[in-house]
Amino acid sequence: MPDKAILYDSTKCTACRGCQVACKQWNENDEEIPTTENGVDARNWGSYENPPELNPHTWLKIGFAEVERPDGLDWLFTRQACVHCTTAACVEVCPTFARSHHDLGFITIDQERCIACGRCVEYCPFGAPKFGNHDLSRRISVELGTPRTVTYNCLLCRDRVEDGLSPACAKTCPTQAIQFGERTDLVALGRARVAALKATRPKAYLYGENELGGLHVMSVLTDDPSVHGLPAHPQIAAHPDFSANELPVWYIEAVGQGKLPVLPELGPLPELPVTPPGPGLGWGLPALWSWLGIGIVGGLWWTIRRRGVSQEEGQGTR
Repeated sequence: MPDKAILYDSTKCTACRGCQVACKQWNENDEEIPTTENGVDARNWGSYENPPELNPHTWLKIGFAEVERPDGLDWLFTRQACVHCTTAACVEVCPTFARSHHDLGFITIDQERCIACGRCVEYCPFGAPKFGNHDLSRRISVELGTPRTVTYNCLLCRDRVEDGLSPACAKTCPTQAIQFGERTDLVALGRARVAALKATRPKAYLYGENELGGLHVMSVLTDDPSVHGLPAHPQIAAHPDFSANELPVWYIEAVGQGKLPVLPELGPLPELPVTPPGPGLGWGLPALWSWLGIGIVGGLWWTIRRRGVSQEEGQGTR
């Protein structure tokens, strides 16, 4: 099945921010104007760019950059959101498989499995994932262990795409600065656009064609990525292993009760000698151990270990 993607052309963007509104409207994640009272700073801060940063209520925003040129001031606009990497830090560091690649190439999130460990927030080179309450969007249902914190970012309007529609941002863009389609077609379109811009914009560049294995949100830029607020050479930073000791009790209980599969795609887990984790997060509670048993903890440990091995093997083949 061909990968789907978005191509953003910064030269066609007027920063009307209709895409921001459409994103919020479709995902029903911000019915009121954000204020500091509900945890989002949306005050005027000396720029037309608003809010200042991505947040759990705002999964897409248009960034503004003012650049001094010999012939005057130049405004650069940049689409800021999850870019749905092929080699995705958030997928690789997530210990519970709450994040994964959809068959169409983009990143999906199962907030029901998210334990808010913060690894995706820390290691995403684009700063896309953000913490928020479990009930910010009526399109996302989270029931286990609530109330709790989960992470949010752009989902490329998965529900729309699966129904054969384009993402809300692309649907609403009046200048077609945001286009949606098969990734191979958009790469060709982006290359052609960059070639046409080179005469007047020598630094024109198709960002995302090759970065991190290829992004599923690519951008036609007219200056260096850093000027647009993007990392010039995005990489996945080295990260520590995740310990089963850090799993919250609600997650362990959900696995033990069969409400969450440990790791369905790996199939049956082999029998391994496992040393129980040490005290902390309720591990020492007799009532918890009476029904959890070594098997569940061993399964969780083996899941995390298998994930680490698969990542090491994958990095060796890239």
